[in-house]
Amino acid sequence: QVQLVESGGGLVQPGGSLRLSCAASGSIFSIAAMAWYRQAPGKHRLLVAEITSGNNVQYFESVKGRFTISADVARKTVYLQMNSLKPEDTAVYYCHVRSVTGMQTEEWWGQGTQVTVSS
Repeated sequence: QVQLVESGGGLVQPGGSLRLSCAASGSIFSIAAMAWYRQAPGKHRLLVAEITSGNNVQYFESVKGRFTISADVARKTVYLQMNSLKPEDTAVYYCHVRSVTGMQTEEWWGQGTQVTVSS
């Protein structure tokens, strides 16, 4: 049974910072990518940041220069450092992990953690 447990969300003022963590447990191998998505009420879920096993990183345009994604493979943990937060960053943030073994692909989602940016 694979589980992704998220932590680090909360309420912060504009310009503040938060660091999200997502720890995976269970039988998970050959991780191809770890990512963070977010979804605001009435909006589609979108990719915020992703890091692959090949160390390729991509960010949603509006968070470039403010957010940093990193991963600790040994601990099966991915982080999202969020700086200079804006009200439009308010959303539920979801951790996502994709694993590839041979020709088989598996994926898992975290439970989501609320990030609210407000004065």
